[in-house]
Parts: sequence; C-alpha cells; structure tokens
Amino acid sequence: MPTVAANSGEPAASFRYFDVIMALFVAVLLISNIASTKILTLWKFTFDGGTILFPMSYIFGDILTEVYGYRRSRKVIWTGFFATLMMSLILWVVQVLPPAGEWPYQEAFEKVIGFVPRIVLASLVAYFAGEFTNSWLLSRLKLLMEGKYLWMRTIGSTLAGEGIDTLLFCLIAFYGLLPGNLLLTVFLSNYIFKCTVEILFTPVTYAGVRFLKKRENIDVYDRGISYNPFRFM
Repeated sequence: MPTVAANSGEPAASFRYFDVIMALFVAVLLISNIASTKILTLWKFTFDGGTILFPMSYIFGDILTEVYGYRRSRKVIWTGFFATLMMSLILWVVQVLPPAGEWPYQEAFEKVIGFVPRIVLASLVAYFAGEFTNSWLLSRLKLLMEGKYLWMRTIGSTLAGEGIDTLLFCLIAFYGLLPGNLLLTVFLSNYIFKCTVEILFTPVTYAGVRFLKKRENIDVYDRGISYNPFRFM
C-alpha cells in the first residue's frame, strides 16, 4: 500500500468505506446523547447511559485518523457536531410546540427529552475538545513513531481525549444537578469504563485499520498540514 503525505499526492478517488464509517460515527454520537439522559449502575460503575456506546466514537476516530489522516477525520468530527446540534434544536422545537389535546405525555417528554439540551451542550463542548485532542495526538504520534506501535498511540491518545471529554461533559451536564460525591463517581466511572473499552477493543481497532489500509490502498501521514480544528476541510 502507498504511504501518503497528507499535504501532497493524496489520491483524489473516493473511498469505498469512508462514508460508511462516518455514518456509523454520527449514529453513535446521536444515540449516545439520547441515552445519556439516564444515570445507571452496572456492576461497580455508575455512569450515564450514553457511556455504553460512546467509546465506539473514539474507536472510529482512531481508525479514521490512522487510515485517512487528520484532515478527513476533522471533516467527520464537524459532521457529527452539526448533526448533534440539529438534533438538539429539533427536540427543543418539538418540546415547546403545544401538544395535542388527547396526548397525555407532555410532562414525561419534558422530564426526559427536555433534559437533552443541556446534555447536548455538554456533549458538543466535550466532544469537540476530546475528539480533536484524540485525533491531533494520534496524528502527531504517528509521525513521531514513524507509524509503529499503533496500540500505544491509540491508547495514549484515548487516555488524553477521553479525560478531557469526560471532565467537561460531567461538569457541564451534571454540575448543580447531582451531589458532589455522585458527580465524582460518575466522572471516574465514565473515564475508567471508556478507557477500558478502548483498551479491550484494541484488537478490533487493529483489524479495522489493517482491513481499510489494504482495501482503500492508503496510509496517510499528516506531514505539513494545518491542525487548525476550525477548518472544515
């Protein structure tokens, strides 16, 4: 397979699997936001429901950055950002519109789905900071380590990205709503659970990276690119 520098000579042809991975990434993000409205306990962990699925977004992010490079990963991150923002706005509009007279669930809707705007604000800020930290660090480590030690790079970038993501999310979403000890428990449980999933799924990440590099015939090294997260392309 070719080794491609992101600033020169990238193939112009479309990729067979890029759009599929982007769609799955966005789906994971949207589902996680809705699921985050419930706090649950599983074994010794207490966390929001979105934590069950959200670590998959970092796995997809690792695969995207490793195979397609930071610039395409940045495009996917922004796509997820705008999709989440649109979902939040639609849910808010639906909530404030008057319910039909025979529909008795407005109060229940407001108690559950009505909590989503704050969750989504927390998710957007945390997601933006965490995903770009993960993608940037993974890209830089790939250059530094000359493409070797993928497991070290994915785990290291996830520890940093998930740490920032989880801290910001918990503070924005739950500060003032949950007691301090429960908020700390939620933060630690979220962080430990997410990082554990990432580590356990390392063989899956390896398999996905190997499959895509072979099928797409590409392996991007981000030499000489702009890491500005506010550029869509």
